Amino acid sequence: MDDEKKVMFHEMELDDRILKAISQLAWSEPTLIQETAIPLLLEGKDVLMRARTGSGKTAAFTIPVIQKILNLKNTTRHQAIHALILSPSKELCGQIASVIGDLTLKCAWEVRCVDISASGDMQTQKSLLLDKPDIVVATPSRALAHLKANNMRVKDDLAMLVVDEADLVFSFGYEDEIKELLSHLPKIYQAVLASATLSDDVLSLKKIVLRNPVTLKLEEPELAPSSQLQHYHLFAEEDDKAAILYALLKLNLVRGKSIIFVRTVDRCYKLKLYLEQFKISSCVLNSELPAAVRCLSVDQFNRGRYQIIIASDEKALEKPDGGILPIEERTKKKKQASKRKRDKESGVSRGIDFQHVANVINFDFPLDVNSYVHRAGRTARGNNQGSVLSFVSIREKPLMDAVEAHLSKGFKSQKVLHKYEFALEEVEGFRYRSRDAWRAVTRIAVREARLKEIKHELINCKKLQGYFEENPSDLAALRRDKALHTVKVQPHLAHIPEYLLPAALRSEEPADTEQQTETAPPAKKKKHNKNYENTKRRKYQARHNDPLKSLDAKPRAAAGDT
Repeated sequence: MDDEKKVMFHEMELDDRILKAISQLAWSEPTLIQETAIPLLLEGKDVLMRARTGSGKTAAFTIPVIQKILNLKNTTRHQAIHALILSPSKELCGQIASVIGDLTLKCAWEVRCVDISASGDMQTQKSLLLDKPDIVVATPSRALAHLKANNMRVKDDLAMLVVDEADLVFSFGYEDEIKELLSHLPKIYQAVLASATLSDDVLSLKKIVLRNPVTLKLEEPELAPSSQLQHYHLFAEEDDKAAILYALLKLNLVRGKSIIFVRTVDRCYKLKLYLEQFKISSCVLNSELPAAVRCLSVDQFNRGRYQIIIASDEKALEKPDGGILPIEERTKKKKQASKRKRDKESGVSRGIDFQHVANVINFDFPLDVNSYVHRAGRTARGNNQGSVLSFVSIREKPLMDAVEAHLSKGFKSQKVLHKYEFALEEVEGFRYRSRDAWRAVTRIAVREARLKEIKHELINCKKLQGYFEENPSDLAALRRDKALHTVKVQPHLAHIPEYLLPAALRSEEPADTEQQTETAPPAKKKKHNKNYENTKRRKYQARHNDPLKSLDAKPRAAAGDT
């Protein structure tokens, strides 16, 4: 009965060019949020949409934006910026621009989109904005910078404003930018807020951005149902976490593409260098990487170049002794100046469309329920299956209990996080290898790895190519710079000998060989007896070989005798 009432894309009065692009993307039918939100947005209403991550929110607001611009093209002739889409992270901006590119495949000449979120040269972006693209995608701070510099004018012609991941806008520190940005917009425009949760920040943003909005709060759980997404936990301390991860990956107990979450940037590199010692390749994603490198890492992971991506969730701030800071102290710590330059417009656990992720592994358990939900939302997207495996230490047990209590409300079953059955004693041999490899990744090794990455980025930076062409000696000096030694990779560690395998995974061939050796001795005895004849024969051979006994003493005839 529900299938008969479902509104399909071709029934939404969309332009044929959009429908052709949707068909080419193989979207057979709209998701629940798309089916509900698109008709309301096409009517011109302000909408606040809440739907879980991976439910298709991006297409739910980009399709109406493109349709509205095509309608405006039929009534107005002058070129102008008609839509401004704001997102808190550069990765999300790139993802939105990519979706718009796919949906405008058949009308690329009529609808042009520009992503100005990258922290590049303002002058270069100014030249792009002078052409007045129809859609501008940006972070709030970058959009405000261009508005202040008069590189972008939207006071008269802006028709739509979209704020994606609205619940992160304030937490990324964009509250002042949003309020100032609104003063540059026209008095009348259509607005959309898209969010995975309806937090207090979203409700505050709703008051200043939307006018008489329709609130779509779909009756669905925050995460995919248990039939699609399985949650597991495994109690383990620091050294055991590394050993278990090594065993899971090497024994192929974890299959498919995986995202491993850790708490800090340094632990990203520590885990990467640790896995490299066992010839397990991976890429790193964190806020200290340049935006271009982050987007490249996501793209390579999505295309299958890497099966494992290690991402840091920098919300985690810990005490020097390893304990978890309370919320009040965490807030104070965030305000302190950091020695390292981090890109605040970076988001890993939220919003990024990692494709076909089979597993999410929480190497470090998230510090709050929302972080767990957003991490878990990277898998089981659409109709795909997925699993979440969390390593839990003793000090992280209260955090797991809080997550269990929260998730059990949305599920009929009482238990959501099931125990992962893993006998650590079965892989005792892995632990000895793992401890040495884990301790080999020192702070100096991590620092060297990061320096090596910076050097590689400098050599391959497009902006520096012109400089290096004019100063080839600098490039040569950079390449001749001393080699950075991180961790010695030992080739034999990539191989797992038979004796290290658990008994259940060992092949039966060695047992057969032992059985053959037990029956072999009689055959060897028979072969041994062939080398010896009877006593008379041995005496003859000994006498024949003795030169004194075998000497022929008979005189020989002379040459002239007859």
